[in-house]
Amino acid sequence: MAGLPVVGMGTGRQVAADLPQGREVGLMTDDEYQPVAVSRRICAPAHDIFEVLANPVRQPEFDGSHSLRGAGCTAVISGVGDVFVMKMYFSHLGDYEMNNHVFEYEPDRRIGWEPEAGRGHPRAGRALGQRWSYQLTPDGPDATVVTEIYDCSRAPEEARAGMDSGKVWIEAMAKTLELLDALCARQGHQPGPS
Repeated sequence: MAGLPVVGMGTGRQVAADLPQGREVGLMTDDEYQPVAVSRRICAPAHDIFEVLANPVRQPEFDGSHSLRGAGCTAVISGVGDVFVMKMYFSHLGDYEMNNHVFEYEPDRRIGWEPEAGRGHPRAGRALGQRWSYQLTPDGPDATVVTEIYDCSRAPEEARAGMDSGKVWIEAMAKTLELLDALCARQGHQPGPS
């Protein structure tokens, strides 16, 4: 399972006339789309990995997309409802910020956030319908299977199509987990600065 992408995709194509009552045009249901997920076994306890993931200051150290430039504050994520700012860069957008709203938080098991476009982004103040999360599954006392999950089911159909329903992120997600693995190996399972 280490480093192998696990991808589940539905067609996501449905015309408005076929939508069930109460369903919005452009939104997918769970049976049409499965998030993109990449897993890797990391030789570190789940607690130590979670401490790194919950610290936005550390996130650029293992960012496989190379788009994170730094955290907007030094606060560690402590629960659902927290918001942390990440300074970003993409060539077609330049420098901008994302306001990340934590929607999932279970210490040593799960953490996830939904980015909202922030300062410098052309869609500032709007959620993009994307969610990033990590699931940690202990595999013995000193190893953990870490799964990074990207869910764009809430994104507009044209945005999903433009990123191939999230498949464009698979390589960067695999690199993120590779870098996280190396970071944990370098620090000898020590959580590092908070």
